Amino acid sequence: QVQLVESGGGLVQAGGSLRLSCAASGLTISIINYVMGWFRQPPGKEREFVASLSLIADTTRYADSVRGRFTVSADNAKNTVYLQMNGLRPEDGAIYYCAARRSTYTSTTADDYAYWGQGTQVTVSS
Repeated sequence: QVQLVESGGGLVQAGGSLRLSCAASGLTISIINYVMGWFRQPPGKEREFVASLSLIADTTRYADSVRGRFTVSADNAKNTVYLQMNGLRPEDGAIYYCAARRSTYTSTTADDYAYWGQGTQVTVSS
């Protein structure tokens, strides 16, 4: 059973930074064989793609709204994925979810990801 546990959310002022972590366990093989994604769901809105990472393909993808401000990375030895968020804006406030897809190809579609964490709240004050 794959488990993803996010941490690192919190309250930050606009312009500040946060680093989210996603610890993966229960994988039959390392996260290197998965596409790891970050999605977010703002209040009253649908879940949206933020970033994804394929270690084996060495590719990353970002939503236009976060490109240049957010960075996705991973520590394969720790089976942990990170989302470094800089220059946070009030509109970045949301529940952030980590997701895993058993594939080498990144995807921006939530339905392509089979495994999800419980989410971590990020609030950005203006």
